[in-house]
Amino acid sequence: MTEILGHLTGRTVIVGSGLAGLMTALTLAPERCVIVTRAALGAETSSVWAQGGIAAGMGADDSAALHLADTLSAGDGLCDPIIAAGIIAEAPAAIAALQRAGVHFDRNAAGELSLGLEAAHSRRRIVHAEGDGSGAAIVAALVRAVAQTPAISVLEGFEARRILMDGERVAGLLCATPNGAAILPTSRVVLATGGIGGLYDATTNPMGNFGQGIALAARAGAALADMEFVQFHPTALDSRRRPLALVSEAVRGEGALLVNERGDRFMARIPGAELAPRDVVARAISAEIARGGRVFLDARDALGSRFAARFPVISALCGEAGIDPAKDLIPVRPAVHYHMGGVATDANGRSSVPGLWAAGEAASTGLHGANRLASNSLLEAAVMGMRTARDISAMPAGPDDAIIAERLPAPADASLVRPIVSRHLGVLRNADALETAIAALLPVAEGDGPAADPGIVALSIAVFASLRMESLGAHARTDFPLKLAQANRRQMRLSQVLEIAGATQPYALAPPYVLAPPYALARSA
Repeated sequence: MTEILGHLTGRTVIVGSGLAGLMTALTLAPERCVIVTRAALGAETSSVWAQGGIAAGMGADDSAALHLADTLSAGDGLCDPIIAAGIIAEAPAAIAALQRAGVHFDRNAAGELSLGLEAAHSRRRIVHAEGDGSGAAIVAALVRAVAQTPAISVLEGFEARRILMDGERVAGLLCATPNGAAILPTSRVVLATGGIGGLYDATTNPMGNFGQGIALAARAGAALADMEFVQFHPTALDSRRRPLALVSEAVRGEGALLVNERGDRFMARIPGAELAPRDVVARAISAEIARGGRVFLDARDALGSRFAARFPVISALCGEAGIDPAKDLIPVRPAVHYHMGGVATDANGRSSVPGLWAAGEAASTGLHGANRLASNSLLEAAVMGMRTARDISAMPAGPDDAIIAERLPAPADASLVRPIVSRHLGVLRNADALETAIAALLPVAEGDGPAADPGIVALSIAVFASLRMESLGAHARTDFPLKLAQANRRQMRLSQVLEIAGATQPYALAPPYVLAPPYALARSA
């Protein structure tokens, strides 16, 4: 028996309770809305685990133009410069909005915002809250604000399983609840479900996050964008812990060095050294590991006994693994950390499906290009949550369409696809690996078993990756080590992904999917 929650009819429904979802709800208020979250509010989100802060060009020697230049450089030519400029320009407004919501950012002795430095930033511009516990501090403040906002209803223990459609319009959301199936009748759904790290064995994301929002949107007919660009954070703590703990870029920003098992500082030979963009550092570390070596972060000289005070969360995580960063080398390895691809949206978070928005990591706005600049993720989540809310508020409510209930799908389980994705869709890719992944994932994605939704997301990554015959940003192919002279974003719907997957033949894809020369040197590591 499916329960229809008629008393909530017509309210905007937000799926997910990370920074993007919470900011959408708080900005919508006093307009009534509903947050749907499978866990407790704010829990099991990547936002709450964020050690970095929010990038904002607010220093005396900084500007939005300099921040934009660093973002475009890290994005390796694939950023949408107009989108990026707009989001970056709103950074001070996002910081102010978060402060009004109760977030207390770290300040220096003069009472000014304390600005940190991270990899690939040319200025100190990272705003933190409680040091490397920024994500937890920000989310905790917003959760308190939501609890004090009567217009926001929170449904904890609700898991979104399908977007219900009336023709091409959103008509409702089908959820699994502790008491069975439930339907929220609504013409406006916001997907703020976070990333895809749960598709991989080595990730710094919550293992339950496999890209639920992407699967929901894909099944509803929405266009996906740039799915092949999966960012591997270069310095996850190499331990038995799952998911892997993160050793923030800020540690390298404070002067820590990367060395291999021979003590060789291999990054010294690469432009940017330890502060090169993430994709460059991840490839260099992967190359060391691929030859059978190991990689360590050495913070002994740069921080020494100050490490625990400057990075209390990282120090505690190292302590769990029996490592004292003041005295010991920290073993690190790349791990999936962020997804630049996702549900294709415009500057206001609108997807290609009427009544469906996406914000935060679930969306692909074009800000990050082929490689996200550190601490731009929380910035985008806050700005796009606010923009999405304003866009929804400016639109007339849609009609209350007839709801046609669907059977509640089985609970999703990514364990079947995780070995395929981990082996074939990692830092370094090639045609054989991608075709093997597509062949294995296609029947899973077309089925109706518990692996179908994770399979759709994984297959989309593989198909997008197979079509990009170049190395660009976080997408590195050993068989196409160069990049094209002109970087182009790509969008596809699920129907196209399935069609291409079914027809994939080595090097025989028909136009418009063929990419032509000329190639240029890809940035290497």
